[in-house]
Order: sequence, then structure tokens, then C-alpha cells
Amino acid sequence: MLHYVALCETACPVADLKALGQSKNEFLELTSTLAGLWWGLLPGFHRFTLDQGRVMLTLCLGPILPMLKAQQFEADELFFHTPATHDSDLPWLLKALARCCHRGTVVQLVPRPMVDKSNSSEALTEALADTGFHLACDSNPELPLQLTDQLWRFDPPWQIKKSRQTAPSRPVPARRCVVIGAGLAGASVAAALARRGWQVQVLDQANAPAAGASGLPVGLVVPHVSRDDCVLSRLSRAGARLMLQQASEMLLNGKDWGPSGVLERQIDGEPQLPPQWPDAGLTWTQEMTDAPMVNPNCFVGPGLWHPQGAWIKPAELVKAWLAQPGITFQGGVQVAALHQRDGEWDVLDATGECITHAHQVVLANASGAFDLLSELKQKGQTIQGLKSNLLQVQEMRGLLSWSDDASADQTNTGQGFPAFPVNGSGSLIPAIPLARRSAWFMGSSYQDAIETERSDTDNHAINLAHLRKLLPDLATRLSLAFESGRVKAWKGVRCVPVDRLPVVGQLQVNGQAGLWLCAGMGSRGLSFSALCAEILTARMSGEPLPVEAKLAEALDGMRGKQPSS
Repeated sequence: MLHYVALCETACPVADLKALGQSKNEFLELTSTLAGLWWGLLPGFHRFTLDQGRVMLTLCLGPILPMLKAQQFEADELFFHTPATHDSDLPWLLKALARCCHRGTVVQLVPRPMVDKSNSSEALTEALADTGFHLACDSNPELPLQLTDQLWRFDPPWQIKKSRQTAPSRPVPARRCVVIGAGLAGASVAAALARRGWQVQVLDQANAPAAGASGLPVGLVVPHVSRDDCVLSRLSRAGARLMLQQASEMLLNGKDWGPSGVLERQIDGEPQLPPQWPDAGLTWTQEMTDAPMVNPNCFVGPGLWHPQGAWIKPAELVKAWLAQPGITFQGGVQVAALHQRDGEWDVLDATGECITHAHQVVLANASGAFDLLSELKQKGQTIQGLKSNLLQVQEMRGLLSWSDDASADQTNTGQGFPAFPVNGSGSLIPAIPLARRSAWFMGSSYQDAIETERSDTDNHAINLAHLRKLLPDLATRLSLAFESGRVKAWKGVRCVPVDRLPVVGQLQVNGQAGLWLCAGMGSRGLSFSALCAEILTARMSGEPLPVEAKLAEALDGMRGKQPSS
């Protein structure tokens, strides 16, 4: 896998990308691909997967120094546009670049047009040397800097120290990994590792993948919106971007997923967009004042339109992820305990027999992951990398109401149904293709699993009440189907941490590494799973982060103060 990290103040216009492809034919395919992804480029990080996931472009937009500090990687090669000599930030910029280098990193200086180059060679040479860079032997020191590119190498005469170490001290070599859990979390991690050359064994207590909450018939990918553009909002956009790329590459449009857009109702005036929401933000979310695509027989009140929203069948995505080369699945396995032995982890069943073993184990089995960690703690094991309060996750039951009975709800004709999913008080997802006909889905209910489980009838009534807030005209049309018992049910249990953000990161047990956690995605598995997998593999492999370091830390097990959600 090849990583490119591009740091710049702002993104170039998409028209410039297209013009480059038209002027240089060798770039035409690449620029055409990028042009299709070149939307919603707000300040911050944006991750693009290219060449079937073998090439990653992380675009970091904003002031260069803060963007460098928000990233983690050790580059093999840097391309550095030479700044003006009066730039007072030059020493700090070079120091920030040095933190992204290992000994031997090649730096290629690229002259910047329209810059005053008087005395630039001497000033820049001095600044580079002071930071630990040396002119490479294949460069020609006789040529002036402004007339040619020059190669430098990072090779300081002092010991290199990393004051900001947010990744493992050294990348974990790609070998063999066991992933416990075959839902969205586990399958996304397995696929991300397999793309990096790992051999991955996925275990699940069910006989088939996506048997738990990830077996939801259909769900939504939609960015979270908040007036202050909080941590959850920014993470959800990063996750949605990655998920949309995965879905477009791996699923059948119109059958397993659909980039339909999603309308979010503003019930009681919430949610609201941030003030001065820029044009790039409008590509993500915009106020909907005119909705020509809404069915005239279905009243829709004020709302926010998410053009990039989509519906996805999670089980189909899980199957596609697990079908990647390098992944094997073993179902019907009840993991009861973990045990360290000779630098490896033994995965044990209830009788204490070893099911399998590996140097690296990822817990991605929702609340079962926290049960295994509790079992380790009960045996007196010291677990570093996880705040004890985050072990107190909630299991939340949910029931989804649905119907493919055309005689009851006129699904086939579309009468009374919107042309796209609507959420805000639960969610209504219409016209989802099934084996023989299409169906609509409404839900879901939400109940703490420690409470006595409500009846299906009561949960259907709750979903209908949500539909009355969401789409009152449609609720009136469907009330008879609900009340007559013709509406069907799908039930599942979600794992929700206290701050409603996933937990992703490395754990150490008695000072030993090799144990990782990726769990607690709650109702946002489709928005978070691909992002969490990329964060975990970045930590494991010492790769560039897909989001700013502070956002990644908001998902880490060691996070302290809970971010606003």
C-alpha cells in the first residue's frame, strides 16, 4: 500500500484537476477519478482510496503548521515547495517536517513560481542544515536553487527523539491477526488489514457473518449535524466519505446500496447548520426550502438535505469485506477468554481449549469485547489503554418495523412515500429492493437491554409514533397496516459507550502489546466502521492518520474528558 499525504492551505478547484488531465493524457484517468471525489472539502483531513485501495491520498487542508502537528507518519520522501525567505515560520515549518521524517528520508525541493528568490538558496540551505537535512550526493551544489530541484536527506548528527508519539513506537509487521466479531466493525478491520498484506482469521459466535446488529436489513449513511460542528459531526463526515467510497467499489448500486440522498427533518427547529456554513459544507448538508423530488402525496416539513446520504444493506457489505483475499471466516465459535503465551495471544473457548492464536488480536464483537476485557481484569490482569468508565457500555435493544405488502401500503406504486429516506425522529427508508419486491423500513425503537423487553406490538406503536412526527401524512396512510398486524419486525441489540462514540485503539495487558479494540459503534456502524478500521490500522502500521490527531484521540480508549456529541 502506498500513502500520499498532501498538505495545502486550500484545495485546488476541480476545474484545474480536469484541465490537468486534458493537457497531460497520462494524468487523465487519475484526474477523472479525483474529480468525482473532489467535493465537500472543508478544512481538515480527507481520505481518498485509489487503485482498489492500494493507494491512499490523505488531503490535509488548512494552515500547514497545524496540519502537520495534527498528522502522524514517517515519510520516505517529501516534496517541499520552497517558501519566500522572509517567511518567519520557515524554521518552525522545517522542524515540523523533521518530525515526519526518519533517518534517510529524501526531501525534494520544488521551486515555487512567482517567489522572490534573491538570496533564497543561502537562507534555505542554512535553515535545512540547522534542522538536520544534508544535500544529497546526487544533487549539484553548483547550480542555484531557483533553477533546479535539489535532493536533501534527513540525517541529523544528533539522536532523533519523537516528542509527539501517538502511534506505536514501531510499526507492527504484517503477519497474522485474529479478529473476534464478524459484524461491520470486525469485517471492516479484517478488510483493512488484508489490503495491507495481513492474513486475517475472523471468528464469530454465529454460524454466519452479520448475525447481530449488523444484520439490520438496511441502514443509512448520513453525516451528523450540529451548530458548533462538534467532534461527532466532523468524525461522521470523515466516516461517511470512506463508507461511500467502499460501497461504490464493492456493492451493486440499486440492489445493495443507493446514493439516494437523505432528508433530515428539523423537528422543533433542530438540528441546525453551523453559522457561515461554507460552500464546501453545502455539498454535505444544506437547508431544504424547495423539494421538487418530494412525492406530492407525502407532506414533508422543514429539513436539512444531505446530498451525499445513502442507504446500505449492512450484511451485504460485511460479506463483501470478508470475501477479500487473505481473510478466512470461522463461525459457531464462542470465545470465552484470552491468554498470553510466548508473545502470542491464545483465544480460548469455555472449556479452556485453544481455538486459535496470533500475535495480534482485535476485539470487534460489540459488548462481548468488554466482557472479555472484564474477564481479563477479574484474573488480576492490568489493562493499559482503556479508561475503566468506558467498560460500562449499554446494550440497547431496537426493533425495526417493515413491510413488503403492496396491498397494504401501496409500496410498488410509491403513493404517499417520499422519493428518498427521511430521518430525524427515527428513520423511514422507502423502496428497498428485496428478492421479489421492494419494501419500506421504519425505526428503530430504543430500549435499555437491562429492562424487561417490550412486546413487538408496543415497539411497533413507538415506531408509528415516531413516523407521525417524521411524516404525518404517511403515518396516517400506514396506521392501518401497523394496527392490523401486517407490519413485520426485525430485532437487534446495539452496544453503546457512555459518550456514544466508538472505542478504537491499542490495549496493553501486563505491559504486553498485541491486543486491540474496535467496538461500541451503537447506531452508527455504517458511518463509523470504515473510519475506525483505518484509524486502527494506521495505529498498528505507523501510517498517516485519516483524521486529525485530536479527532482520532476522541475515539481512543484513553480519552479523558468526554467530547460533546
